Amino acid sequence: MTPAFPGSPAEHFRREPLDSFPLKSPPKTRAELKGFLQSHLDIFVPDVSVCPDHSSPMDYLWHTWRTDFAELRPSGQISGDCIVWANRGGGKTQLAAIATLLEGLFKEDCRTRIVAGSLDQAGRMYEYLTDFVQSAFPEQVAGRMLRERCRFKNGTQVRLLAQSQRALRGHHVQKLRCDEVELFDEAIFSAGKFCVKSRGTLQGAMECLSTMHRPWGLMQKILAEAAASGIPIFKWCLWEVIQRCQPERSCSRCPLNSDCQGKARHSDGFLLIDDCIAQMRRSSRAAFESEMLCIRPSLENAVFADFDPAVHVRPFELDPALPLYRAIDFGYVHPFVCLWIQVDRAGTVRVVDEYVQSRRTLAAHAEEIKRRTPGGQAVRTFCDPAGKQPSDESGLTPVEVLKSCGIPVQSCPSRIENGLELIRRHLRAGDGTSRLLIAPRCIRLIEAMQGYHYPERPVGGGTETPVKDGVYDHPIDALRYFFVNYFKPSGRIRQVRW
Repeated sequence: MTPAFPGSPAEHFRREPLDSFPLKSPPKTRAELKGFLQSHLDIFVPDVSVCPDHSSPMDYLWHTWRTDFAELRPSGQISGDCIVWANRGGGKTQLAAIATLLEGLFKEDCRTRIVAGSLDQAGRMYEYLTDFVQSAFPEQVAGRMLRERCRFKNGTQVRLLAQSQRALRGHHVQKLRCDEVELFDEAIFSAGKFCVKSRGTLQGAMECLSTMHRPWGLMQKILAEAAASGIPIFKWCLWEVIQRCQPERSCSRCPLNSDCQGKARHSDGFLLIDDCIAQMRRSSRAAFESEMLCIRPSLENAVFADFDPAVHVRPFELDPALPLYRAIDFGYVHPFVCLWIQVDRAGTVRVVDEYVQSRRTLAAHAEEIKRRTPGGQAVRTFCDPAGKQPSDESGLTPVEVLKSCGIPVQSCPSRIENGLELIRRHLRAGDGTSRLLIAPRCIRLIEAMQGYHYPERPVGGGTETPVKDGVYDHPIDALRYFFVNYFKPSGRIRQVRW
């Protein structure tokens, strides 16, 4: 039986490389690459995608390998960038070490840098690389393998970097492997985007590997950006890397059965089934779903834990028979937000459209709002009570500016938590029903509903105030202004047909 992808590399390696895949002949096909790893490292990389829309670990390794061979990479590919979203223990760090090893064996003069959420995490990838080299390819290293860097005889250089602005800004490399990016400082991660460049036949590549712990974390933002820009995303979970379940195991008596539903019968991985059962039993359900099943991040600190895109996001159009409302949150550097909202006869709040834009004048926003409003008018336009404060430059308040542009607005003071509670009641009432729908075109609001969160480490004994991050808070604030104005304590405002 072919050995599984090992958890501890040195335990499984053959000490002498085989001749079936000599180093002078780099693999030209996916099958040859798999054969090379089996021949020289005694490693079998799982190559079965079990869940819908998932990848296999081999999909990632084949991508990062072929990106530097013009005859192998897909036509039109302009970079080797990719995102790897995988479960804990899913082999992503070890696979990245294999990719680094292959560069040291076959890709001349490649500059590879490893950076992670912590230097210790980066050291794990380098430790895997060291084990690979010392076990099977010691003759390919020029000099000694040092603690944080090494050089191969083909000129390839590998080095660990600390997660700092200075470290990343001081390098120009072909490959930047970022492990556990969920733990990165966002400003430092942004700096890393500019240190990667192609050289000769080597295509520049920034690879981001991580689990996803938080719906408001960096990994969530990276995935959203990758989906919009076409960067490949390789996602696998427990079922792509668990060992194949044998017929003698009974599904009905297996604790994994409610999640597995026979998936492990088709997998071809390396994680022991009994270990996975033990992990499930010792963890919370939310943690198991995010860390092992890659279903969703933990919602422990989420403001709207009941928000579910499958329930609350649905295609619909503006109903001309219903009154139309607008809700505005002011901003300049941080985004200015306007939402178009209707309430149907069953009391369901329907967010029809959104406008989110930064660094434009209020007058420019006003013109865009009128252009996008059917008939140019709405029954009411609600806004931030702070809009009554005059500007230091013009002396006018935002409310006055909008009124002069033909958009009268109104507001009422309220506590943040009161508005959030109204939104929560509509997400999921006490009887389990939902009375909030958001159109799919409201991309920023949908992201905000998932990412708006409380502080993870409250200062001073705790707080009920969500984080104002300048990203998720603005669409939520606009939605909140609608709810606190429409559902006033003195009674709901009168609906007027337009």
